Amino acid sequence: MESLSLSPPPHVPTLRYPARASTPSLPWPRPSKILSAKASAATDTSVETEEKKTGLSSSAVVQLKKVSSDSLQYESGCLGGISERTVSSSSSAAAAAAEGAPNALAYLTDILSSRVYDVAIESPLQLAPKLSERIGCSVWLKREDLQPVFSFKLRGAYNMMVKLSREQLDRGVICSSAGNHAQGVALAAQRLSCNAVIVMPVTTPEIKWKSVERLGATVVLIGDSYDEAQSYAKQQAELEGRTFIPPFDHPDVIAGQGTIGMEIVRQLKGPLHAIFVPVGGGGLIAGIATYVKRVRPVVKIIGVEPSDANAMALSLFHGERIMLDQVGGFADGVAVKVVGEETFRLSRDLVDGVVLVGRDTICASIKDMFEEKRSILEPAGALSLAGAEAYCKYYGLKGETVVAITSGANMNFDRLRLVTELADVGRKREAVLATFMPEEQGSFKKFCELVGPMNITEFKYRYDSCKGEALVLYSVGLHTVGELEAMMDRMESSQLKTIDLTENDLAKDHLRHLMGGRSNLENELLCRFIFPERPGALMKFLNAFSPRWNISLFHYRAQGETGANVLVGIQIPNADMDEFRDCANSVGFEYALEMTNEAYRLLMQ
Repeated sequence: MESLSLSPPPHVPTLRYPARASTPSLPWPRPSKILSAKASAATDTSVETEEKKTGLSSSAVVQLKKVSSDSLQYESGCLGGISERTVSSSSSAAAAAAEGAPNALAYLTDILSSRVYDVAIESPLQLAPKLSERIGCSVWLKREDLQPVFSFKLRGAYNMMVKLSREQLDRGVICSSAGNHAQGVALAAQRLSCNAVIVMPVTTPEIKWKSVERLGATVVLIGDSYDEAQSYAKQQAELEGRTFIPPFDHPDVIAGQGTIGMEIVRQLKGPLHAIFVPVGGGGLIAGIATYVKRVRPVVKIIGVEPSDANAMALSLFHGERIMLDQVGGFADGVAVKVVGEETFRLSRDLVDGVVLVGRDTICASIKDMFEEKRSILEPAGALSLAGAEAYCKYYGLKGETVVAITSGANMNFDRLRLVTELADVGRKREAVLATFMPEEQGSFKKFCELVGPMNITEFKYRYDSCKGEALVLYSVGLHTVGELEAMMDRMESSQLKTIDLTENDLAKDHLRHLMGGRSNLENELLCRFIFPERPGALMKFLNAFSPRWNISLFHYRAQGETGANVLVGIQIPNADMDEFRDCANSVGFEYALEMTNEAYRLLMQ
């Protein structure tokens, strides 16, 4: 099998996965309708099955392999995901046609004749001069964040809804969404004089459901997760005779998103190396690939996913759709556990690979966009920009032209604090460090002299009387990587043990805000839980664990996400571990043990 036509630079290992050869009360005013999670309990589906209602085949329940996002990780910028299993399973066109899926020509025709411009604009394609100069390639931004609802999602929603009969429109539509798709459906319904019900999780931020209400839709808040909201929406669609508008897995939705590819081809006439597309359920990349690969097959279509929400990369690698056991929520616009059936079929045949990027890199790209255009993208909206830069750097590209889809700008304002904290870390302009310093006269002055001319951006100092030493947790601004290496060498040569925690999420999210020092408690278990951002979540947790076990540490910091990242210390005797796991699982919050984390062992044990 052929690998990339590009050769990696000398310092880069050979590709592990070669790419495709070219061709329930709330603390705010209530919305229109709110239901408790209990009301939907009867409709909740197993996490290991998925109901197929794409319009492509009869309703069925399909078993999906459950995997962890950590099972497929590769260096940021590397084009991965494609494997021999992807290629061997891609001869699916005939089978799909037999099931009623549109062929390539049908998609092309639908895209060319789409009526999305009744509600959408032809978004501008703008050069990013600062970023282009920095990486040595021409980087063009497809500004879908400038759409009327600040996201591309209205294209697919309107393209499906405009094809409904007047009778169907009169019965109304319903969808489940925690954000951009909801606004797209609401705007489309407004233009088509159609009643719309939008089902959203109770954890949805007020700014998002209020935006939907302002467009005239009825909002129903139900459940703690998107899965619960979707289950309820599908049930209500059948009971009320409404048409369910899926967020990505429908040919009409895919074709609507594909109009973006048509615009890029029309707007950029010169050579084009690749188009970078954010991937959640796969509707956007499937639509763009369907058009672009038909008219300009040499152009690479590259997906970009967060490293902790890589459902498409894993599905392509396994040659079948998989289900993530957990999904990271920072880039919530692409945080899906299962990609679409039809979107996967198209991506498997047309997409050249997937680039994975981390949270810090996404934050850096949000800052890049602000410096370029004075616009603030949401994390999913900056995803393709992060992937484009990582890819160009990984392969040492110079002089090429690439396009990044800036897919949305519906940023939760509360999340900006985290973005500003991590943006310079993601750009390698800041490092998070810990130094152990003997508590003696002049040691603090000596430490500052060793840091030298580097700018200290954060500083925390804590004396440990038991060990007779102090812990300094601090951040320094960087101009070059060599600066950091030289400073750490100075520290080590002066017998000041220094650890680089820049890549340690536990340190950045929690420990940098905790300066209580080490604990001598026995049987302390450190865990990270994801709490739903809703009233009652903390009491549900405490009722499960307290007073049965002593809670020795608790750190929570709002980050503007639907799930709160909470660090918890609990004293659990070894004999109680099985009981603890049962309790943790019964609570229903995602969690992970952090006992082996380097930062925890060095700073807190």
